[in-house]
Amino acid sequence: MRVVVQQEPFDLGAEANAFAEADTGMGAIVTFTGVVRDLARGDLDVMEIEHYPGMTEKALGKIAAEAKERWSLGDVLVIHRYGRLAPGDRIMMVATAAPHRKDAFEAAEFLMDYLKSRAPFWKKEITRDGADWVAARDEDEAALTRW
Repeated sequence: MRVVVQQEPFDLGAEANAFAEADTGMGAIVTFTGVVRDLARGDLDVMEIEHYPGMTEKALGKIAAEAKERWSLGDVLVIHRYGRLAPGDRIMMVATAAPHRKDAFEAAEFLMDYLKSRAPFWKKEITRDGADWVAARDEDEAALTRW
């Protein structure tokens, strides 16, 4: 299990390949990558992501460990970035490895739902007109009820 919170970009291909090659006993590898999406009006300059070092890694480690307890997983990877990210930049990556695809998919969805709504990150959208903190969305909160 590996949890990384970092400012610098990550190499998606290298991370996915290293994760997939680490355990040949798994029959399913699921990966998901979150990307900074431009605003509907097309004017996002950057998204600024803040966190509390130490607390964030601990919280992500706890949820990754919970995923390993709830599903039959061989491994879990969570990478999440902070700092100033432009539209198109990768924000995060989740990878799960399991003997069977159902566990790998469900655990990955669980982790993604948690990261979207409960992980201790604060996001601010900055445009030429100013900055706004990103508020929690009802549909993200509702997604957690599945788990």
